[in-house]
Amino acid sequence: MATKPYPDLPLGFCCQYLLHLLLLLLHLRDQVRNPAFHFPILPSFLLDVPASGSPIVISSFSVVAAAIMSDEEHHFESKADAGASKTYPQQAGTIRKNGYIVIKNRPCKVVEVSTSKTGKHGHAKCHFVGIDIFNAKKLEDIVPSSHNCDVPHVTRTDYQLIDISEDGFVSLLTENGNTKDDLRLPTDETLLAQIKDGFAEGKDLVVTVMSAMGEEQICALKDIGPK
Repeated sequence: MATKPYPDLPLGFCCQYLLHLLLLLLHLRDQVRNPAFHFPILPSFLLDVPASGSPIVISSFSVVAAAIMSDEEHHFESKADAGASKTYPQQAGTIRKNGYIVIKNRPCKVVEVSTSKTGKHGHAKCHFVGIDIFNAKKLEDIVPSSHNCDVPHVTRTDYQLIDISEDGFVSLLTENGNTKDDLRLPTDETLLAQIKDGFAEGKDLVVTVMSAMGEEQICALKDIGPK
């Protein structure tokens, strides 16, 4: 007589464990959505099974749970990568004037840096004075020269100015022909006047947009002639 790959199981037994498994998977789904997700200890009701039932219940649980954990790990890796892309680490002692640094969670341009001499019981320390690249506020920080600092990725992109709305937003033309309409006019009075005057005169204007740590701002203007 041929041996069955799995023994016959009572219907009530199967229903009970399938219900427990479903409840557990729903619980796991909620935990995966929670950033503080921790994989729970395997419940006793899944361990206290007769030998005839364990291959089916435990193996089914393992496959689905592994898939959930894999998806959770990928989710957090993606979030970590996204966060890390805004900055990169650099040793404090190698950061120079006119470079960039993050001070108090703000992207700054270094306008002054000085290094103290190494003491008997400590490391040399770097004193940074920076100017916030978006609001021009002065910020300072002191960091041991051997420690890493966060340095922002700062990019500059040119766009052609298409229009200026009454509420102070600009419409910009991107390289692929789309429009970018989520930026306001700059707060710098000189640059603001140059943009408004040039646009009123019908000139073709190209603005430079500086981006760092999720923020953007118009920082420069190029006059490429009349329209």
